[in-house]
Amino acid sequence: MIDQATIDRILDAAQIVDVVSDFVTLRKRGVNYVGLCPFHNEKTPSFSVSPSKGVCKCFSCGKGGNAVHFIMEHEQLSYYEALKWLAKKYNIEIKERELTKEEKQSQSLRESLFLVNQFAAEYFQDVLYNNIDGQSIGMTYFRQRGFRDDIIKKFQLGYCTEAKDALARTAIQKGYKQELLLKTGLCYMKDDGKTIRDRFWGRVIFPVHNITGKVVAFGGRVLSAATKNVQMKYVNSPESEIYHKSKELYGIYFAKQSIIRQDRCFLVEGYTDVISMHQSGIENVVASSGTALTSGQIRLIHRFTNNITVLYDGDGAGIKASIRGIDMLLEEGMNIKVCLLPDGEDPDSFARKHNATEYQAYINNNEVDFIRFKTNLLMEEAGKDPIKRAELISSIVKSISVIPDSIVRSVYIRECSQLLKMDEKVLVDATAKLIEQAVENKAKEEERKKQREEYNRRQEIIAAQAENQTTAIGKNENTDNNINITQTEYTASPTEGDTPLPEYIPEETPQIIDTYSSYIPAQGNENKVFYKQEENLVKMIIRYGEKIVCCVQDEEGNEQPFTVTEYIAYNLKVDDIQFHNPIHRRILKEAEENVRKENFVSEKYFLSNPDPEISKVAADMSSDRYQLSNYHSKGQKIITDEERLYELVPRLLMDFKISILKEEMKHTLQALNDPAIASNPEKCAEIMTHFRDLTETQNMILRDAGDRTTSLY
Repeated sequence: MIDQATIDRILDAAQIVDVVSDFVTLRKRGVNYVGLCPFHNEKTPSFSVSPSKGVCKCFSCGKGGNAVHFIMEHEQLSYYEALKWLAKKYNIEIKERELTKEEKQSQSLRESLFLVNQFAAEYFQDVLYNNIDGQSIGMTYFRQRGFRDDIIKKFQLGYCTEAKDALARTAIQKGYKQELLLKTGLCYMKDDGKTIRDRFWGRVIFPVHNITGKVVAFGGRVLSAATKNVQMKYVNSPESEIYHKSKELYGIYFAKQSIIRQDRCFLVEGYTDVISMHQSGIENVVASSGTALTSGQIRLIHRFTNNITVLYDGDGAGIKASIRGIDMLLEEGMNIKVCLLPDGEDPDSFARKHNATEYQAYINNNEVDFIRFKTNLLMEEAGKDPIKRAELISSIVKSISVIPDSIVRSVYIRECSQLLKMDEKVLVDATAKLIEQAVENKAKEEERKKQREEYNRRQEIIAAQAENQTTAIGKNENTDNNINITQTEYTASPTEGDTPLPEYIPEETPQIIDTYSSYIPAQGNENKVFYKQEENLVKMIIRYGEKIVCCVQDEEGNEQPFTVTEYIAYNLKVDDIQFHNPIHRRILKEAEENVRKENFVSEKYFLSNPDPEISKVAADMSSDRYQLSNYHSKGQKIITDEERLYELVPRLLMDFKISILKEEMKHTLQALNDPAIASNPEKCAEIMTHFRDLTETQNMILRDAGDRTTSLY
């Protein structure tokens, strides 16, 4: 963890215009700067940067935030990775909390493995460019593949000589430990336990980069002219502390920006497919390195886009083998299309024969939706065989059932019923049954997981009890030989056995307990009236939370200032109303806790908040799309929001109370219409009581507002 003082130094040093200018061409417009948004394609600048507030925002796609959020989004880094990126840019030394001994060892090992891999990547490149065999064998191979020099350097391609321990000897001479060479998988130990060998000898090298550009692994291709008696065409690094094959995609580091801009990712099979497509001008492409897609790889793609096009060559067996893993893409809610290349072509060869425009045009003209593609493919295989057709239908229904969006499922079912010439109701029923089974299986798995966690927790308690007993017995033997506590006597008392747990339980409890309950759905409220008014109140807290909105008299008759934060918090508590969005509730809570602290400035506090979700909301709330020009202030005084807080905040508060009560009452009545609830008298009575309480609160608020006490229904 980075300490707060260091975070503050980074945020103070990171000038938003300076940071954004590294990636976007900005021009001044009034007090702000504008440019083309780096997160989507546009022709008219809608990306605004405010140096005074230290935030940026695209008013077209909505992305932006402070300097940290911009780097997180642009470079696809975590919050702390983005902080480190900025710290490096501004030469700020990172101070982190004291790590445990185990954490230090793990961190030290990971850093060492990265350093060894970086050395190996540079070594392989040096051999390729400066060694006779590297030039005559390795470079000749790359030239035959048609790779340009700039592409070879971009992907850091290399070569390892036929000497079976050349890398190992060089690395050890440079001071790298043999243990690290073995742990990265660059080398392996022979059966005699003494001789170390290079894993990639006699091969051209393809470094594998993670999402931040660090080399985590290598792939080596054998060259038949240079290596004899080697059966495996490709050799890859084994899994290590820094490399998990199921979580990496070849080319993701070089593709991520293009994927974001194009909002689409092409998925291919091999290293050379990716490299050739980059050379042809198509950069939004990654490879699964010849393995079936995993959930970790899918989530990695999903960070950048919802749209993926899988490129297949004419190998029917390969298509059928890989098609099984695509259901996982559907399950993630991704939009999948498939493009079949001409016979005899693969993504590599096709890219070498066509430029980017021609390649894109072919894909656009030939890609089809995955469900339609799968249906046509399996129908062709099944022919008129009724058994195979039944299997085909089951397979397609299974694919449709994993799609999370019910509307998309419905569209696919209708289309498949036409393609398969089947009754749509049959497909609907079969899909519903599979969904029900999946829900049951998921519930069972979660229950098993809870049972495993409970079992492990109990085992830890038993182990702690045994350890405490051993300690107690040791002390008693040393101090009083007449006292003897047996295991039966000790474990018989549940109170004693639970004594070590309070250190753990109270720490977790505040994080999981939330007293807020509502019949309003948790998601999908962004366009509702109450949600817009809730956002207006949160904006007041972030922008003016520490400002005085009014004064109130205490018990002694003295006037006490009331801040915006305190005014909003107090009035919501009086009517037992809370913000619906949990992040908004956290913002109000933190503002309450800090508003009376010396030098507290709400906007600065929330923009630099260590919680990325809160600081992102603060950045959005601090941004204004339009600003009045100096022309409008000539000859007239413009009253700002800050100057009229005394009338603005109460009005916004009243509007929010009325609208959220109206929304809550609507959904409460809808809950009563639920057959499951209608058949439960106790639940029905509980909901009716809740509705009556809401009505009373509504009437009281309307009376306070001076309106007629009439129901909103």
